[in-house]
Amino acid sequence: MIAMIRVYFLSGPEGLIQEFTVKGHAGCEVAGKDIVCAAVSAVVQTAVIGLTDVAGVHPEHTQHNGFLKCVLPEKINEEQKKAASIILHTMLAGLMSIKSGYPNLISIQERMVD
Repeated sequence: MIAMIRVYFLSGPEGLIQEFTVKGHAGCEVAGKDIVCAAVSAVVQTAVIGLTDVAGVHPEHTQHNGFLKCVLPEKINEEQKKAASIILHTMLAGLMSIKSGYPNLISIQERMVD
């Protein structure tokens, strides 16, 4: 089986990304030298930092080797929603850009909920 990074987004009816999960490894190089894993990690971790330090949103997040899950709190104000949306959609755009260069190593799935 080919190694792959899988990214899952869950968005609410307003289009706000409510949570995302990243799991797996690209497997195109040994640990510590894999530029695809490094790029994905940098984009995703920067988004989590942006949520907390820039938007003032404190998501619940779990991270360990090859896995990160981030869930926005249910109660955030309109200003935080707007900032979180910009940060998370920028993260999605960055991941899509990485995927365009390495389409066999990254899978991105988006799902809307009511």
